[in-house]
Parts: sequence; C-alpha cells; structure tokens
Amino acid sequence: MAADLIDGKAFAADVRGRVATQVARLQEVHGITPGLAVVLVGEDPASQVYVKNKGIQTKEAGMASFEHKLDAGVAEADLLALIADLNADPVVHGILVQLPLPSHLDESLVINAIDPAKDVDGFHISNVGLLATGQKAMVPCTPLGCLMMLRDRHGDLSGMEAVVVGRSNIVGKPMAQLLLRDSCTVTIAHSRTKDIEDVVRRADIVIAAVGRAQMVPGDWIKPGATVIDVGINRIPAPEKGEGKTRLVGDVDFDSAAAVAGAITPVPGGVGPMTIACLLANTLTACCRANGLAEPEGLTA
Repeated sequence: MAADLIDGKAFAADVRGRVATQVARLQEVHGITPGLAVVLVGEDPASQVYVKNKGIQTKEAGMASFEHKLDAGVAEADLLALIADLNADPVVHGILVQLPLPSHLDESLVINAIDPAKDVDGFHISNVGLLATGQKAMVPCTPLGCLMMLRDRHGDLSGMEAVVVGRSNIVGKPMAQLLLRDSCTVTIAHSRTKDIEDVVRRADIVIAAVGRAQMVPGDWIKPGATVIDVGINRIPAPEKGEGKTRLVGDVDFDSAAAVAGAITPVPGGVGPMTIACLLANTLTACCRANGLAEPEGLTA
C-alpha cells in the first residue's frame, strides 16, 4: 500500500493561520505587534526571492516586517552596527540575517552578534547550547517544522526509534536534540556510518537531511516508517527538454513511498514549513519578551 502523503503546503498554511490568529489576539488584548527584521547582504537571486516571500508572509500574518538590504561589499563593522541597533529596538522581536553571506564576512561572528532572545533562526551558540541541554531555546525553523509534522502524525513520539541522516548544525544536530527531548531513541547517520542501510532500516522515523539527491532508496526503509525528507536537490530532467532540471529530495520518493507509512514530498513537504516556523518563532520571541504565555502548539 502506498504511503500517506504529508502535505507540507497545507500544514504550513495551517501553522500560518494559527500564528495570525494569535497575533491578532496579541494586538487586541495587549496592543503588541510582533516584528521581524530580515537583513539581506548582496544580490543573490535565490536569497532575494526567499526574503521577498518572508516579507509577504510576515505581513499576511499581521506582523511588522522590517527589511534591510545591504551592498555585497558592506563592511563587517557596519553590518554588526545594524544588528546592534536591531537588538536594541523594542519593536523588533526577531532578527534573521539571510545566509550565505559574502566571503569577507564572518558568518559565526555575525550570527552570534544577534541577541539570543531575538535569534529566530536558532543559530546563536547560546540557543544551540540551551537546546542541547534541554532548556528553553529558540529552535531552528526546519527541525521545528519536522517535529510539528511528526507530532501531528504520531502524537506521542516516546520510545520510537529515529534515524537522522545528516549531521549539519542547521538541521541534523538540532533535529536529533528535539527527537531526544521527545524521548525517541536517536541515531545520527552520516557519510562514514558503517552499514548505513541497516542503521536506517531500524528506524520508525527517518529524517533525511544529508544534501545528496535520492541517496536513501526504498529498500532502506522499514515498512510503515515515517519518512521526512529535508533535502532539496536539482537533477537533470531530460524528459522536460535539453538542460532542464527538476527538484528531488535526499530520498528516492517512488521506491520509499511504496514501503513507508507516511512520507513528505519534494517539493511541497518540509520546505513550506520553514517560513511558517520562522513566523511561529517570531511570535514566541515576542511573547517571551513581554512576559506572556508562549503560543500553544507552535513551539518545541
């Protein structure tokens, strides 16, 4: 039997709707509007599109959107000064610096200049440490979205065996920490894992986040497992014409869908959840900054 399709577009729309409802209540009851500041350095086309979409969805959720576009050659001191101003601005509750940055800028230095309480990407070293030690933290958006979908699918994750394929600081490591917090038994697999096929076959939950097109075939998947495919890769699509490409994930979708119990597609799976969870994190940051209860169902 074919796997159930986990519709990330529909799920993200629901998350954005819940965010908008709680933003409206914040405004009505407390007179507070969450604000998200996005900093874009340079003119990378993909980053420009992403930042534009963030701005649109931020405003649609009823939040204040502040966009700062800087020249690719901006001095590091000037970028850090802007971040310091945003840290001090009470109407800004979330700060996101769009990555990657030009090579002359130190990404770690820039990320760690953001106030951890406003670090809605969850990349600041303080938030990384808080998450790793089970404390309240700002959680990276993509892993948070994956966790939301898993909880929706399974409810209680306690005791489930999860394998995270990939060990990046942005997805793999924080994803493993979140699954541990939900009492899963967690294994991180990577390029040097011995007998990786057998490791993945044990899993009730597979998170593929390694950045290799269709690396995980269906015969690695335990029958009935839930597969969350974080990968976004372009491969040649000669059937569409010469030079054309198509998007695929880190999982071979067709073969995995024939075995799994549920699976996310690429595109239309995890991707839409990233901006939705950015909005959720901004709302959470605003509530925390004002001593209010955190938004229900939108945090880790």
